[in-house]
Amino acid sequence: MDLNSLLSIRVQEAVSTLKGVDIPTVELQPTRKDFTGDITLVVFPMLRYIKGNPEAIGREIGEYLKKHVDEVDDFNVIKGFLNLEISDRYYVDAFNVVKKDARFGFHKEESTGSVMVEYSSPNTNKPLHLGHLRNILLGYSVSEILKAAGKKVYKTQIINDRGIHICKSMLAWKKFGKGETPESAGIKGDKLVGNYYVAFDKAYKQEVSDLIAGGMDKEQAEKQAPMLVEAQEMLRKWESGDPEIVDLWKTMNGWVYKGFDETYRAMGVDFDELYYESDTYLLGKDVVQKGLDQGVFYKKPDGSVWIDLTEDGLDEKIVLRADGTAVYMTQDIGTAIMRAENHPEIEGMVYTVGNEQDYHFKVLFLIMKKLGYSWADQLYHLSYGMVDLPSGKMKSREGTVVDADDLMDEMARTAQAISMELGKLDDYNEEEKQALYRIIGLGALKYYILKVDPRKRILFNPEESVDFQGNTGPFVQYTYARIQSILRKADPKEVQLKETLVTAIELHPKERELLKGLLLFPEIVDNAAEQYSPALIANYTYDLVKEFNSFYQQVSILGESDSDKRRFRVQLTAKIGEVIASAFGLLGIQVPDRM
Repeated sequence: MDLNSLLSIRVQEAVSTLKGVDIPTVELQPTRKDFTGDITLVVFPMLRYIKGNPEAIGREIGEYLKKHVDEVDDFNVIKGFLNLEISDRYYVDAFNVVKKDARFGFHKEESTGSVMVEYSSPNTNKPLHLGHLRNILLGYSVSEILKAAGKKVYKTQIINDRGIHICKSMLAWKKFGKGETPESAGIKGDKLVGNYYVAFDKAYKQEVSDLIAGGMDKEQAEKQAPMLVEAQEMLRKWESGDPEIVDLWKTMNGWVYKGFDETYRAMGVDFDELYYESDTYLLGKDVVQKGLDQGVFYKKPDGSVWIDLTEDGLDEKIVLRADGTAVYMTQDIGTAIMRAENHPEIEGMVYTVGNEQDYHFKVLFLIMKKLGYSWADQLYHLSYGMVDLPSGKMKSREGTVVDADDLMDEMARTAQAISMELGKLDDYNEEEKQALYRIIGLGALKYYILKVDPRKRILFNPEESVDFQGNTGPFVQYTYARIQSILRKADPKEVQLKETLVTAIELHPKERELLKGLLLFPEIVDNAAEQYSPALIANYTYDLVKEFNSFYQQVSILGESDSDKRRFRVQLTAKIGEVIASAFGLLGIQVPDRM
């Protein structure tokens, strides 16, 4: 039983014994840094059940706990707050237990159910860019956090491989490509296809400009520009199965998939299952009839099918057009049902999609609930804010996006410049240096994005993210490397975490603070999983690292003459390193042994 649970029970016992009253809950929180104590009992909520002065009530409970609970050494009361001082023995005993657990903070694998997490889901008409990065890093990290919380996780994406935007790239390649391939051009396939998407937009805008100059109004010119008309015809041919168009579609999408795979590998992310919109865009049409039969949907005179959600505070939403064709909502309904049928053990699905789609997912989840699917209550939209650059918004069709590959390369170069300036890598060969620059740069990028609450918008500053000081990935990585350096210098026998330490150690205040932070890790993992928030893991790790650095500066580790204290400090240092590595692993970030 953890300390908070134990104290909650004993506080309820104290109130029952002292006041003859049963209280349903107890509010405990970490003691504020400016007060003496480790855990604080908030007395004010008890006043609903107990009459009296909160300070007096706090003192009575404190005296009871000090007398009856071995873990409580002393207490003080500040107004309605009872600050409990926990014994050194408790912390050393707790450390003796957790230090032997190689999976400390993690639940038993696949012990708490199954969930599917969807992320990335790119279009096949352009390479992955900075906007995709936040989506991918969030989805991957949330998947790893849910695994740590005991979930069986299926990481998936639905690839948007059909539609007018795909045909625009295809048409531009036919017109301007002259048979160019990724191999002949010497560039990745996703970038080659993206270049033709930009080429289409340039040619289209020129045609619109020419039509307007010839006397046509702007709206009409935008609809009648030959490039757009041809792209629309190409889409109709694709949907009718025209062999030539389908073959070109397969070829160019193949280029893109190969390029995506290279980027995903460089990013350090993966997927368990892939879905393709070309396979799923007709799904859900049969569900519409089921919904009509149930009275969930209704048909308008023109034959289109709708759902009225006005009583739920939303609006009316179309689910099938008058000509019988599906809309995105229809597809999403069908895809969700297909996934649940493919994996009946799944208890929920997490959709990692930007906050511009908040309303879409409110509607989708409500429709699934009205259709009677038991798992509909477990659907979650991992909504996130956009990523901006100091230079402004990005536009794919105008070629002003920040390419993901280019950004990762730039991060590595920035890490190289800063590392060279600090002069810390003199004993590395060139291959080791380049690998380390990549780890630092990618860690900086991931941490900068993941440390922010997903719902908030981010202004991404590459140079700021690679700073070796402050709340950054490199700062945490550098501390981890420092820990490994200490452990390399220590006696190997003292690093053995399986050995039980003596418990009669008087802790230095910095050791207590570090132990308190360490023991919080399981709770942080659970909270991050519950809130789908990697930011909780990132900022916990930063706080733990700050606490370790303060401990390192004020407490001698290897220079301690008392063998029991030295062994304790070495093992505490080793366990802090393990937790940093575990936490950063949940963020998809590597930690180097040397920096």
